Amino acid sequence: MRVLITGVSGFVGRHLAKRLVERGDAVFGTILGEAPVSLAGVDTVELDVRDAPAVARVVERTAPDIVFHLAGLTHVGKSWEQMAEYYQVNVEGTAHVVAAAADRRLVFTSSAEVYGRVPESEQPIEEARGVAPRSPYAITKAAAELLVAAAGGRILRFFNLVGPGQSEQFALPSFARQLRDISEGESASPLEVGNLAARRDFCHVSDAVAGLLCIAERGEDGAVYNLGSGEAISIRQALDLLMDVAGIRVEVAVDPARLRPVDVPLLRANADRLRGLGWSPRRELRQAMAELWASVGG
Repeated sequence: MRVLITGVSGFVGRHLAKRLVERGDAVFGTILGEAPVSLAGVDTVELDVRDAPAVARVVERTAPDIVFHLAGLTHVGKSWEQMAEYYQVNVEGTAHVVAAAADRRLVFTSSAEVYGRVPESEQPIEEARGVAPRSPYAITKAAAELLVAAAGGRILRFFNLVGPGQSEQFALPSFARQLRDISEGESASPLEVGNLAARRDFCHVSDAVAGLLCIAERGEDGAVYNLGSGEAISIRQALDLLMDVAGIRVEVAVDPARLRPVDVPLLRANADRLRGLGWSPRRELRQAMAELWASVGG
């Protein structure tokens, strides 16, 4: 099978590409700038999804059976500072991919952030719940979903992912890097954190890849699927687990720059629809933390 992955050098993209190459698919991927990691077996092309003619040319040249659209801007906090760019990349860029993909199978990665603030009594969250995004990032994802669904694409809403290779602009990889630097004497304690009270539903990135393949192979056109474990823990608990794995205990201090203008207190997934296709999480959070710690040189 021929597969095109936009944003192949990103956190999920590189893990997805590796799985597809291992199973023998012809894998094509788009990057923007120099790829930060090796992408063995992937035929890569530089592409800015904001360039509609270029997107069309890439799809025509690669002639994929399936398009996984992963390219986008993903940092919730930064979206407040870069609203126009987030709209251009996440909404207009998605429109370009949708148009170019035409009748090809399209799988789009979205986020549980589109649900916004949901009362704890109404969680875990089902896909049928209306969206109520509370950040520019979430707004762009909700808008992009509408474009994908209208074209018959399949949408996977990730709750929180963790694993090796995740960008340090996200909380847990940032904590891991700070722990490593403190342990090696490269920086002094305390470890700088944002809001540790928020509770999130974490899954290993390899389980996210399995979910993408599941809906690509068995999902329904135009449908939305949640991907999460069904359990939520606080960021404080996640940090404690990371410190357990690392064998290091340090003081923490809140850095105001790491706090978001608006933060959703709880996101917990009902993933029964995806489980109905045969998916289930296979890896525990401790394993994901161990691999994350190892990936930063711990």
